[in-house]
Amino acid sequence: MDLQEVRKNIDVIDDEIARLYRRRMELAVEVARNKAKDGLPVENAEREKQIINRVTEQMPDEIKLFGKQVFEMMFDTSKAYQYGKIDCKSTVKDGIINSLANGVRPFPLSASVACQGIYGAYSCIAAEKIFPIASISCFKNWDGVFSAVEKGFCEFGVLPIENSTVGSVNGVYDLMRKHKFYIARSIKLRVKHYLLARGETELKDIKEIISHDQALSQCGELIKSLGDVKVTRCDNTAIAAKYVAESGRDDIACISSKECAGIYGLNVLKSGVNDSGSNYTRFIAICKNMNVYEGADRISVTVNLAHEAGSLNKLLNKFSALGLNLTKLESRPIPDSPFEFTFYFDFESDVRKPEVQNLLADIAMKADNFAFLGAYEEL
Repeated sequence: MDLQEVRKNIDVIDDEIARLYRRRMELAVEVARNKAKDGLPVENAEREKQIINRVTEQMPDEIKLFGKQVFEMMFDTSKAYQYGKIDCKSTVKDGIINSLANGVRPFPLSASVACQGIYGAYSCIAAEKIFPIASISCFKNWDGVFSAVEKGFCEFGVLPIENSTVGSVNGVYDLMRKHKFYIARSIKLRVKHYLLARGETELKDIKEIISHDQALSQCGELIKSLGDVKVTRCDNTAIAAKYVAESGRDDIACISSKECAGIYGLNVLKSGVNDSGSNYTRFIAICKNMNVYEGADRISVTVNLAHEAGSLNKLLNKFSALGLNLTKLESRPIPDSPFEFTFYFDFESDVRKPEVQNLLADIAMKADNFAFLGAYEEL
């Protein structure tokens, strides 16, 4: 057969596949409705395995794996289609629906906000951008911010979660396992570091630089250019500025924000000392109760996955089949569980969509330690 004749035959087969696929999807919905009535999950991994074993048995060895991939993709699209046709049940979905029943409200203009460090810290700067009128309370560490929100001392807390230069803030991700909270909003804040010192101090006088570990790692070229200087880490860039201001020393400097120069009476020795000119930190605003505010178009969840081949891929396929764009995938090891991880997902979608709610319900029913972290807008 020549090429045109081969293509005509393929077209006939493709048309038949399309007809059968449509019929299969119609039957899949009937199956899903029966499962929903009996309280069963959409996915049945054992049933899928039996089908793949049966259909690939008829195939030559050289195409068995290709056939398996075709059917796995068909299962994924079938389940995605079912999510929009049925009503999956889970406590996670019930919580979302109850929250939405209160209405999608405007984001508050003013609030009491917990931040780590002292006034002038980048978290405080982010808080004032998220809330035009912010009553800020400062806490020693990130755990204190989570606790302040969890215990109702503050309405919101603002925490750094990732930086465009050095990556995720692992300490915050690790604390997420410990606390109950919801993300209400996030913001990407451009971070421009400054080298600050007292009085008439000059660059040549500097014997020690103090700052937070994240800031120090973002300014490696500056530190290298200063030669043999002592590098001291502290809890926060604003704390570093306060320490330098009160030190009485003319041989010490800090890496901090420009705002801290004004707050603590320091001089700017050098501006824009970041290694990268495009340095952004993403901050999240967390709250105690689940609320969905106007503009919410991003969802965050966490889930523990089984330590077995394909477990992550299977979960990713669920998002792909619904056309959901993942904007963040982070993994952190689970303490006392070797080679097992908690995965953090951010994806773009509207939590009011039934198929998204059903997807979350389905994942929650089958996965260990699934948590819905919130639906929110990123500024």
